[in-house]
Amino acid sequence: MNDEIWFHGTPLALEVLAEGSTVTRWRELAEAFSHKPAVLCIEDDGSILHNGCRPGHLYSIAEVVEVGRDLYQHPRTTMDEGLEFLTARPLQLEYLCDVPAPDKSALTEAQQRIEQLLAQHR
Repeated sequence: MNDEIWFHGTPLALEVLAEGSTVTRWRELAEAFSHKPAVLCIEDDGSILHNGCRPGHLYSIAEVVEVGRDLYQHPRTTMDEGLEFLTARPLQLEYLCDVPAPDKSALTEAQQRIEQLLAQHR
């Protein structure tokens, strides 16, 4: 059994998380995903940049889950191992809080940094 909190961020109002949905133990990452970004980057210092602009909701899984049974490592993640998992079955959620949309200045700064990072990899 795993006593750790698993988070899911989405702009949708949910009670049950569908099989195949993404979860993480990193709250800030789930909050970033709640904004539905097209691009998300994790900097070397651990800061998260994204271009999502929607308000969202943060949830936790409201039942005991086990990696390998209820959750599994995302097979095609672009993130470090252990950050992004998929659900193997529908799971009950607990609503934690609303996640306000990022302010425009933060989005502008994030978008500029994302463009710099993408230009470095072209």
